Amino acid sequence: MPRRARLDVPGALHHIMVRGINKSTIFNDDQDRTKFLERLEKNIVEARCSIYAWVLMTNHVHLLFKSGGKDISTVMRRLLTWYAMYYNRRYKRTGHLFENRYKSILCDEDNYLLALIRYIHLNPIRARMATTLEELDRYPWSGHSVVMNKRDCSWMDTDYVLLQFNDTKRKARNAYRQFIQEGLSMGRKPELTGGGLVRSLGGWSHVRSSQKKGQKTEYDERILGSGAFVTAIFKEAEEKQVRQFKIKRSGLTIAGIIEKECKTAGISDKELKNGSKRMIVRNVRERIARRGVEELGLTSAEIARNLGVCTSTITRAIYRSETTT
Repeated sequence: MPRRARLDVPGALHHIMVRGINKSTIFNDDQDRTKFLERLEKNIVEARCSIYAWVLMTNHVHLLFKSGGKDISTVMRRLLTWYAMYYNRRYKRTGHLFENRYKSILCDEDNYLLALIRYIHLNPIRARMATTLEELDRYPWSGHSVVMNKRDCSWMDTDYVLLQFNDTKRKARNAYRQFIQEGLSMGRKPELTGGGLVRSLGGWSHVRSSQKKGQKTEYDERILGSGAFVTAIFKEAEEKQVRQFKIKRSGLTIAGIIEKECKTAGISDKELKNGSKRMIVRNVRERIARRGVEELGLTSAEIARNLGVCTSTITRAIYRSETTT
């Protein structure tokens, strides 16, 4: 079954899960974790995103953030491409570091913000990397320690998190910690990461209850929220698709972009598609890749097929293009 495109609505809350390929380790030591966070900070500041929760585990990462000036795919592509290149250089390895597609769930902030913050920040305890709440308070690779004022992360929006509990920081921090503590006995929450219907109705008990009553609701595995929220997201996503469709109706195609960029640079499309590493060819490939993403909404794989190169080549080209502007 074909994989469905990610939903990327500006200003929406996203729960991102990134895993090492075949569940392999992606952080070997504190230097790796520090480098990842430094790059995360750079990318979210540039994109004007707001981070509300995060945790670095041995082989996976959870991020909860609201998209800002740039779409979520751009932020994640920059972050993961850079880190994979850093990791491979440091450990003299080749090949993919992460699973091909990170998991992205668009969330109803009004109903799930606090539940997601707690779920993400309790990961070290569920994995037994911290055994008590006191240890979790000091666990340096989680946003929980930032909220508890045990670690400084200027790029995390702790003020917004604390305002959900109280207007006074001291009282808010106490209330937040109590909220986290109450989650210790709740175990895993499958509705936060499970199938679409489970997410939309808030757990299997609600699914069964709804089914018994013969009720139907809109749901989608890419969305955490009620049927009404799912419907609203669908509407906004459809409007974005219509805008892209109008661009395509204008006659702009990836073939047209390739022809024009090659003509402007004075190179042949044959050299472009033969994987030439000449600087001028690389620059043209980067421009084509970026235009394919921004103007046509194409994936890296689709652009790669048109250029006769591998997907990772296009991913790196887009990354270079974005980081030099």
